Order: sequence, then structure tokens, then C-alpha cells
Amino acid sequence: MKMEYHNPVLLSESVEALVSDPGGVYVDCTFGGGGHSREILRHLNENGRLFSFDQDEDAKRNLIDDERFTLVMQNFRHLKNNLRYLGVKKVDGVLADLGVSSHQFDTPERGFSIRFDGDLDMRMNQNSKLTASKILNEYEEEKLAGIFYQYGELRNARRLAREIASERKLNPLRTIQQLKDLFSYIPKNKENKFLAQVFQALRIEVNDEMASLREMLMQCGEIIEEGGKLVVISYHSLEDRLVKRYMKTGLFEGEPERDVYGNWDAPFKPIQSKVIVPAEEEIESNPRARSAKMRVAIKN
Repeated sequence: MKMEYHNPVLLSESVEALVSDPGGVYVDCTFGGGGHSREILRHLNENGRLFSFDQDEDAKRNLIDDERFTLVMQNFRHLKNNLRYLGVKKVDGVLADLGVSSHQFDTPERGFSIRFDGDLDMRMNQNSKLTASKILNEYEEEKLAGIFYQYGELRNARRLAREIASERKLNPLRTIQQLKDLFSYIPKNKENKFLAQVFQALRIEVNDEMASLREMLMQCGEIIEEGGKLVVISYHSLEDRLVKRYMKTGLFEGEPERDVYGNWDAPFKPIQSKVIVPAEEEIESNPRARSAKMRVAIKN
């Protein structure tokens, strides 16, 4: 049964940037509700092929009945191996719309949203053993502080970790409301932003999102044909900085090596100097598009 899952962001802009050959082979790394995948298929002719990845079992409800389409139920960090298993060594383009789908945010029991009470879960792959509750109750205080500082960009990370470590000795943290009650001293005008940063940090750790993104990007450098496109839509600065740097230098840290002419030996070349963002009309109709940033690069 098809379900209302996700309102795809930058739909026409991303697909038009991605598809240069209607008979080519393309990858949608984040299938979700299938919005981007359906649009990609509309741009392909009878010879085109699309392979879409998703680790969330709920995505199966949005299957597309099209012989050109294959859904791979895997994390996109396993992109290269799964394509090779399917007999595909090279593709003409890869699209990744990062972040959490509307469906995941709007399903209380998944634990992604501060708007509902529910279990502190946050798993994109529901077969995974690590949950937000497990992190909050079992991680050492120092490691918790590191997660809040690195992934939530919270300046008071050590204080938060200390408060959690103290609370869990008496009451293990199992629900969203328990976590919100623990931070009830946060001023109302700052509460939503603060909790969003806390939830972002926990979600990134639960799903190992930054490592998965790095692995996917590096594999794109191997599987995309010369002249093919890499299109990535991100929703927070940690992802965007990583994508921007990889597209520009082929690295995530350190200084790239230059050739005798002073050029970087990078697998991709960014197509535009400025990041692409949704138009005001799209943000008005889909507020979750507000933080979206799209970057496009071409394979050297």
C-alpha cells in the first residue's frame, strides 16, 4: 500500500541536474516515499535504469511498479557492493536526499520528533540494535558529551552529559517526554532549537550517519562514469560541509595534493560556486525544505 511518506525537496532542480542521458543508469540513495525516484523515471526512456536504496522497511510500501526500477533494501554505505551484485559497475549519476523523511518524523513510535511522546528510538534501520535510549543510558559521560558537542554543536555539551548521567542512575531514560522534562529549565524561546540539536546529535550517532555519508561519497567517486553527476541535498551544516569539501577536493580532512599546474587531483568538479536552496514558494508549501542545501558535481 502506498503511503504519504515524504514531500521531495528540490524535486525538479535535483532530477534535472542529475539526468543527462535518458537511457542511462542512475541511483537514488534515499528512496523513502519514492518522490525523487518517480521523477527520475519520468526523465528516462525505455533503456534507462534506476536503482534506489533505503534501509527503512517502511519504504517497501512505496514500491514502484516499473521494470526499469530496482529497490535495494540497504544502507547507502553499501552502494558499490550491492550494485556489483546486481551486475552494475558504473552509473551515470547518483542522487542523495539526506536527512529524515516526513514519514519518520510524523510517526511517534519512531522517536524522531520532539512533537510527540514515544520511545527514544531514532533507528532508520529498525533491525539495528542501537537506539537513542541505549546511548543515553549506557554511554560513558565523556562519550555523551562528545556526541552532543560534535553532532549537535552544543556548547554546553559537558553539562548536558553530566545531567543525563546523574538522572539515569535513578530513572533510566526511555521516552521523549522524560528527556524533555530533564531539560525543562531551558527558556521557552530557546527550547525547540535546543531540543532539535540534542535530537540531531542522538540520531546521527544511532544511525552512524556521518561515517555512512563519507563511505557513500567515496564510492560515488569509483562508480560514477566520467561526465556523470553527483547530486546531494543536505539539511544541516555538518553534512553540507562534508559534501562541499569532498566535491571540491576529494577529501574530508587534510590538504589535497596538487599537480605540477597547481590543480587538485579530485574525482569531481563542483558545477556551481553557490549552494542551491529552495525557492520561497517551495518553503511556504513545505516548511521542512527551509534548511535544504543542494550541491552538484560532475565526475572528472
